[in-house]
Amino acid sequence: MRARRIAVLGAGPAAIAAAIGLRRAGEDVMLIGEPRRFAAVEGVSARVLEALRRAGFSRALACFAAPSRRCATWNGTLTQANWESLVERERFDRAALEDARAAGVRVVVGRALDVRTTAAGHQIHVEGEGGAECEADFLIEARGRAAPGLGMPRMRGAETVSLLQYWQGPRGAVHSAVESCADGWMWMAALADGRRYLQLTLDVAGAALPPKAELGAFCRARFAASAAAAPFVRDAQPVGEPCARTSTPVLHGELAGENWLRVGDAAAAVDPLSGNGIFLSLSSALQAPAVVGTLLHDPARAALAQRFHRERVAHLFYRFARIGRDFYAQEQRWLHSPFWQARRGWPDDLPAEGDAAGGGARIERRPVVAHGRVVEDEVVVTAAQPLGIWHLDGIGLAPLLRAVQGAAPAAAEAALRAELGGEGARAARIAAWMREQGWIA
Repeated sequence: MRARRIAVLGAGPAAIAAAIGLRRAGEDVMLIGEPRRFAAVEGVSARVLEALRRAGFSRALACFAAPSRRCATWNGTLTQANWESLVERERFDRAALEDARAAGVRVVVGRALDVRTTAAGHQIHVEGEGGAECEADFLIEARGRAAPGLGMPRMRGAETVSLLQYWQGPRGAVHSAVESCADGWMWMAALADGRRYLQLTLDVAGAALPPKAELGAFCRARFAASAAAAPFVRDAQPVGEPCARTSTPVLHGELAGENWLRVGDAAAAVDPLSGNGIFLSLSSALQAPAVVGTLLHDPARAALAQRFHRERVAHLFYRFARIGRDFYAQEQRWLHSPFWQARRGWPDDLPAEGDAAGGGARIERRPVVAHGRVVEDEVVVTAAQPLGIWHLDGIGLAPLLRAVQGAAPAAAEAALRAELGGEGARAARIAAWMREQGWIA
């Protein structure tokens, strides 16, 4: 039987992470995409850098600047609590494509203009590469926010637009800043070579934006009036015209089928204020090899694999949406501004994080990944971990919880020791952790 051909559409972090992961799993993978056509800079956390390293982005990681502090002026208060590493996305994307090639992924540089899907597979017409026609048995949609919605249901937050503009100044230190304003917020970044990247994020309905030809003057005036932007525009000049991009948070209602999968921003995209966009994008892509492997090679578990993908994408989307909501709610100066009113209560009033010490642990059967496939097993579900905890210290957690639930509080550690075959040190560690969770007295 011939290998199933998998096509990944896109050339951003999610597309490349999914393609490399599938190739590592022995799949026949083709990546169809091209680096983005507009200039941009992004800042990421140490957690994202580690995820990129594990995903195989060795060349792309070399493009990041050393971590620098981000100044945040929010609700009239200046803080410098967070660090981020800046990267110029065009350079990152080109290096990431080289990482994909080095991993054995066939890279087709071009835009997928037309995709025709049937139960038998997918035909993809590509602009570039001589107008190639590509065929695949399985399709991964990873073209970001620009991916066609195909009429699928979607949950959307307040419609948001970001105006992006490059400036050029003398060489200097790498740094970044964010500032709230009456009708939105600004993010600014300076690279060592003197390029400065300024972004203004506004509400689509309430922004009263000028015609496209006047956007440059509009952005220059806004940045000139900002104290936080002053270090970024001083001795600098704008390069080119601003680029307008949607930054509306979106969760797609259909994320997987028998022969297709959505990952990255094509599956769920959060408000950039949350600071977790690339992490969410990578998370859905890194689970793709197990999901796709199950759909292709263990179709009896297809529904379980689709559920696994859907639940994890939705869980992280809501978590990061609530983190953004709580950060918006910290701004108290413009309570009646349409921008802030629309975002301080969305998507709901649930806490961003469950109570880690709230007790109430229960055992349920949920989808998990074992040996590169999605299977069902017992996990421990809590308010803080609604998707469940499968293992702790290398041991299945559900049998351990069942052991202590059936024992008197004073005998809980002894019950763990018996369940672990007499391993006293491990039983003591797990008992201490369970006490922190409020599971045993």
